[in-house]
Amino acid sequence: MATPSFQRARSAENKRQRASALVEAARSLALEGGVASVTLTAVADRAGVHHSAVRRYFSSHKDVLLQLAAEGWVSWSEAVREGLGALAPVTPAAVAGVLARALDADPLFCDLLANVPLHLEHEVDVERVTAFKHVSRAAVDSMAGAIEDALPGLDGRGALDVVTAANALAATLWQVAHPPGALARVYAEDPAVAPSWAVDFVPTLTRLLTATVVGILVQATVSGTAAQ
Repeated sequence: MATPSFQRARSAENKRQRASALVEAARSLALEGGVASVTLTAVADRAGVHHSAVRRYFSSHKDVLLQLAAEGWVSWSEAVREGLGALAPVTPAAVAGVLARALDADPLFCDLLANVPLHLEHEVDVERVTAFKHVSRAAVDSMAGAIEDALPGLDGRGALDVVTAANALAATLWQVAHPPGALARVYAEDPAVAPSWAVDFVPTLTRLLTATVVGILVQATVSGTAAQ
């Protein structure tokens, strides 16, 4: 197989296109083999560039993955706001379902959710992490605002708690519901070692988020009554 020809990107637009191509290469690798399969060498090979060129744009594969996580937050926020806008009637279960289905539609983002706080934020340059935080914070605030509008019984703090719960629950549930191929085969062959709490991602996340939303609404009602 011939080695792809390599030309250094020189103009600002060429550099932007090269960085975008590297991110897309990482995305395709992660979707095929999971986040753990992404390396700088694999990204370079997939993008058809020299390995040394990748470091002109990203210091490590985790740097690329953090970029994908930022894009995932934006996409999730947009999907949730669109889904909430189409709800009729609006109920805690319906809101929870919108959050869960929007996550399920983006398996790469779900895979990244557990990796961001455990690895990526600790092992990427602080400037990149700060940029990621600005993007994710804006996405969270926008999503929480849409949830508060959909369920007026929630105040801003309550809506943020719903997003926080969705993030934390999905990070764990996705991994449990999608074990690595070898482990999934072990579970099938020896049910005794399989998790005792089987997880179907969307129904489980929807159920737990519904309970969270209802609990926050009840708490808000009780607090309002006590204040009176």
